[in-house]
Amino acid sequence: MFSVPLPIVDQPHAPVRKAPTAPLPMSRAEMDARGWDYVDVVFVSGDAYVDHPSFANGLLARLLEDEGYRVAVLSQPDWHSCEPWKTFGKPRLFFAISAGNMDSMINHYTANRKVRNDDAYSPEGRIGCRPDRATLAYCQRAREAFSGVPVVAGGVEASLRRIAHYDYWSDKVRRSILLDCKADLLVYGMGERGVVEIARRLASGETVRDLRDMRGVAYRLGAKEPPPTENTLELPTFEQASTDNYAFAEMTKIAHNETNPYNARRLVQRHDRECVVVNPPATPLSQAEMDRVYGLPFTRKPHPSYGRQKIPAFDVIKDSIQIMRGCFGGCTFCSITAHEGRIIQSRSSDSVLAEVRQMTADPDFKGVISDIGGPTANMYEMRCSRPEVEAKCRRLSCVHPTICKLLGTDHGPLIDLMQQVREEPGVRKVFVASGIRMDLARRDPEYMKELATHHVGGQLKVAPEHVDPGVLNLMKKPANDDFEKFDREFRKASKAAGKKQYLVPYYIASHPGSGLDEMIELALFLKRNSYQPDQVQDFIPTPFDIASCMYHTGLDPFTKQPVYVAKHLRDRKLQRALLQFFKPENYFEVRKALEQAGRHDLIGDGCECLIPSSPPKVALDERRKQANLDVRRKQRGWTKSEGSAGGGNGDKGEPSAKKSQKQGYRPHRKTQTRRDGKR
Repeated sequence: MFSVPLPIVDQPHAPVRKAPTAPLPMSRAEMDARGWDYVDVVFVSGDAYVDHPSFANGLLARLLEDEGYRVAVLSQPDWHSCEPWKTFGKPRLFFAISAGNMDSMINHYTANRKVRNDDAYSPEGRIGCRPDRATLAYCQRAREAFSGVPVVAGGVEASLRRIAHYDYWSDKVRRSILLDCKADLLVYGMGERGVVEIARRLASGETVRDLRDMRGVAYRLGAKEPPPTENTLELPTFEQASTDNYAFAEMTKIAHNETNPYNARRLVQRHDRECVVVNPPATPLSQAEMDRVYGLPFTRKPHPSYGRQKIPAFDVIKDSIQIMRGCFGGCTFCSITAHEGRIIQSRSSDSVLAEVRQMTADPDFKGVISDIGGPTANMYEMRCSRPEVEAKCRRLSCVHPTICKLLGTDHGPLIDLMQQVREEPGVRKVFVASGIRMDLARRDPEYMKELATHHVGGQLKVAPEHVDPGVLNLMKKPANDDFEKFDREFRKASKAAGKKQYLVPYYIASHPGSGLDEMIELALFLKRNSYQPDQVQDFIPTPFDIASCMYHTGLDPFTKQPVYVAKHLRDRKLQRALLQFFKPENYFEVRKALEQAGRHDLIGDGCECLIPSSPPKVALDERRKQANLDVRRKQRGWTKSEGSAGGGNGDKGEPSAKKSQKQGYRPHRKTQTRRDGKR
C-alpha cells in the first residue's frame, strides 16, 4: 500500500533549542571551508536564502543538516544556463527544487496581470531574480547539469499545480506541472516528512522509483506503465478538464474531498497517454516533531553574503514567532488549507519560550515581538475532540457553515502561552499581527480581554472579506453579523482596558459571486460604519483553489450551480473602485458603476450617497492626466499593458511602466513569448 511514515523524531523528548550555527553554504568557497568534497543535497530556491523557520528553504535545509547530511543552498540562480547548478558538484542524493514561498506567477504579476514593482523575497526587493514558472526552469537546468541525479520538486508552486489546473495568467487549463518540469518526484504540502524520508531511503540504496509508495508525493507514469488501482480514484482526464467546465468542476470537487490524510485515497489523472499519480497527503507532525523542527540552530537572519541588502519579507517576520501551522477555515479563495492542511499542528510552550529567549539574547532585538501566531493566530492547539470521527471526516471547513460541535475551541492554552511570553525578561510587547478567526475569538471573553488589553497596538487586522450572504457562503466565511458582533465585543474589551483601538477590516473585490449590486452593498456598509480601507485586495485565481474553479467554470464545484464571475478588466476596475468610493480619483469609475447598476439614488449630497453629483477637482485632474498619458502612448506605439492605466501596481508614469515591462515577463527577453524557432 503506502510506506509507513518515517518520524522525524524517533521518540518524544523535552524540547531542546540548539545554539545557532553558521548557515549552510551558498558558494563553492563556503563548501570548501567546511572541508567538504561533495554535498548530499542541493536546495534550489527562487527566494533569497534566509536562515529562519518562516522560510521553507532555510527550515528544510536545516532539518536535513540535523539528520547528518551535507546540504548546500543555491538561491535565486541565473537560470539562463546550467552552470550555477554545477557550483557544488554532483549531489550524492538529489536536487530539491522550489520556486520559493510563493507561486512565481503571483510573485511577478498583479491581479490585472501587470508586472509588480518589487519582489519581497529578493534582496532590496529587486524583480527579475527568478523566472516565470520557476519550477520548470530550475528542474530543467538540474537535469542538464547532472543527468541521472534525482530531481524532487516541492514548494507552493509545485504543490498547487500537481494536477491539471486553471492558470490565470495564460487563461487556460494547464497540465500537471510534473509533465512540464519532468521532476522524478513532487512533494506536495509541508515538506518535512517528505524530504527526510527521501534522503534516508536514497542514502540506504533505494532508487527514486522505489519512493512512489510514499505519502505526500505525486509522480508521472509513462504510456507503458499501468497506473495503480487499489484504493484509487480516477479524476477526469486533462483533455476533459481542459475542454469541459463540468469535468473541471468535478475534478476540483474530488481533489478537495481527498485532502484528509486519515482517509484520503490515491488520485490518478490521465494526460493523453501518460498519467499523474497523487498519493494521499502526508500525516501531520506531532508536537515533538514540531518542537524539533523549530528548535534547529537557526541564526534567524539572512545569509551573510547579502551584506546590508534588505530582504523585505524578512523585515516583516524577523521578530515574529510561529506557534502553529495549518488552518481548518477552508476559505475557498485561500491556499493555506490546501497546502498546510486543515489539522492544526502546534508547538509546545517550552519550545516557543526557548525561541523567545534566543530573540531576547540578540543585541539587535528591541523587546517587541511583532507577531505570535501562524496562518490564523487563535487556532493554537485546537483540533477535533473525537479522533475516531476526524479519521472519517470529509468536511472541508470545521467552521462553515457552522462551527462543528466536535471542534475543540478552547483558547486556554493560547492565553497561557501569551501570558508566559510577555512575562519573559527582555520582552516589552507582544503583538498579534497574523489575523484571528473572529467567530472563534468572540466565543471566549477571556481571550478577547487578553487580546485587547495586551496584544493590539491600536489596530487589529481582521478579514470579513464581504457583506453579501451569497458571496460569503461561496467563500466559506461567516455571515457579516458575526463581524459586527466581534466589532462590538472588541470595542467593549478595549474600552474596559482603557484603550482606544480599532479594527482594520480587509475586503476582496471581484470574488466569484460578487457583482456590482453586491459591491454597492459593501460600499454602503463601509460608509455607514466609517470604514475607509487603505488596502484592498483584488481576487486572483490561484491554482487548485475552489474559488479559482468558480472563476474559470462559472460553477460551484460542489453543487454545480452557476456562479456570477466578473472576468473583464473593466468590471474588476469598477468593483475595486467601489471598495474605495471615498477616494476622489475613483469618482468616475464609481459613478459608472452606480449608473450601470441603476443606483442613481446614491449619487448626490444625501447622507446615504456614495459620491457627489459633481466630480471633485482631483477627479478631473486625474482624468485629464490619464487622457494625456493615453495620447502619448498612442503616439509612441505603446499598448495599454505597457503603462499604468487600469489600476497598475503603483506605476508612476510611462518611463517606469516601460521599464517594468522589460524586466517582468521572462526577464532579458525582448518579447513576451518564445521565438517560434525555439519552441
